[in-house]
Amino acid sequence: MKIHSESLVHHPIDQVYATYRDRLSDIAQIIPNISEIIVREREDGPDGPRILNEWVADAELPAVIRGVVKPAWLRWFDHAQWNDAGHYVSWTLDMPAFGEQVRCSGRNSFHADGAHTRVALTGDLQIELKRIPGVPNVMLRRIRPRVEQFVVKLIRPNLDKVNSSLERFLDAES
Repeated sequence: MKIHSESLVHHPIDQVYATYRDRLSDIAQIIPNISEIIVREREDGPDGPRILNEWVADAELPAVIRGVVKPAWLRWFDHAQWNDAGHYVSWTLDMPAFGEQVRCSGRNSFHADGAHTRVALTGDLQIELKRIPGVPNVMLRRIRPRVEQFVVKLIRPNLDKVNSSLERFLDAES
């Protein structure tokens, strides 16, 4: 399943890019449905840093998947490789709650749009539900679309919310 999100942030590209890269954990406090973002690792490289962030969601689970997905599982790891010259980040999400059943990766690119910044995200989400313990095979067909919808609801709308929260954060600092 393809994921796409695009937002216009009303601040210059260098400021938006650096804030997104370096201060995401500061912005977490104002991102809806996210309780925190924890920087687990950061290694600066010649092209840009490699950063591992742990995201902790604060979301209500749909009834149909409450028995499968526990609230404590609403954490994921964002493995990000930043390219400072190209103003983009390539990322892969690791969702421990789903093991290898969920694969999600993509790229956020930052483009100057006059005095503003256009943030474009393209990604791919793949869900394989054949190996979820405790879920009968007959239920998988019914649950899979709801799990995909739930994961996309966590990822895609929050991408837009991250960008609007980043804009509010920068507005407050101005």
